Amino acid sequence: MLELKDVHVVHKARSGGVFSRDRVYALTEANLTVGAGETVGVVGESGCGKSTLARVLVGLQRPTSGTVTFRGQELWTLKEPERRALIGSSVGMVFQDPSTALNRRLPVRQVLRDPLNVHRRGTPAQRDARVRELLDLVGLPPSAADALPGQLSGGQRQRVAVARALALEPDLVVADEPTSALDVSVRAQILNLLLDLKERLGLALVFVSHDIQTVRRMSDRVVTMYLGRIVEQAPAHVVPLGARHPYTRALFSATPGLISPITPIPLVGVVPSATRPPSGCPFRTRCWRADDLCAAEMPAARAEGDHLFHCHHPVAAGATDLELIQERV
Repeated sequence: MLELKDVHVVHKARSGGVFSRDRVYALTEANLTVGAGETVGVVGESGCGKSTLARVLVGLQRPTSGTVTFRGQELWTLKEPERRALIGSSVGMVFQDPSTALNRRLPVRQVLRDPLNVHRRGTPAQRDARVRELLDLVGLPPSAADALPGQLSGGQRQRVAVARALALEPDLVVADEPTSALDVSVRAQILNLLLDLKERLGLALVFVSHDIQTVRRMSDRVVTMYLGRIVEQAPAHVVPLGARHPYTRALFSATPGLISPITPIPLVGVVPSATRPPSGCPFRTRCWRADDLCAAEMPAARAEGDHLFHCHHPVAAGATDLELIQERV
């Protein structure tokens, strides 16, 4: 359905003054495909490029270089009206903070009608019926249509955001940290709603989150990002013990579980800057397996079936966290 090929996104740095030539390498050589009905989870530290990737996927961010292809059409070779019609009607996005993603001055009814109006879907009566249908779909009462976003709770606002993303019956929904601004109990409701809608409507879903365990449970495939690069793509059922990249293992080892205590793999060394990324593998400054080869060149993608990773010295599949901690020490 959707393919990114060698996508780079480079921004001019805001710091350093008017004459600064610093650049922020937000996304580097990103290659990713999303199939129909598939759920892809994206994980990584803050600032690793997850949100930039999400914006590229929905056509909100134009790549500096590389191609973004949706249903066989390269987005950025299309004229703006054609691109808007293609992406706007087929891809929905749920943003991180529902309090800022919704226009506070518009009632929910108008928020949900806007996509229908812009893309001229149906008659006015059909649009009103679609609004009622969307509210029911996400579990909100009909009375919510007349409320302003500020009169709703955080969970209700995020349900409105999900409803808006589904207004045009898209084939793909990109959710960028959809639960980060919500209480724990409400997070579960929104996540269950997304999973239920995915199954009922046959959606493809890209789920970006810091909540690594949730991503693993929700996804068919887990994508790990580090410093603007996709360093591993693994089937969700093999993660974490089957992950081969040291960073993926370290990331999952630091995630608390409900039963067993965490045994984080310690990382030391310099955390690199996105304005001056290190040569070779971006993780080498913190990796206990790094050597001169890692500093000299970025590892090419290595494939084991549908499992891809970029590492010169991958972790053995099935190695326990304790074994890796002992190796690290």
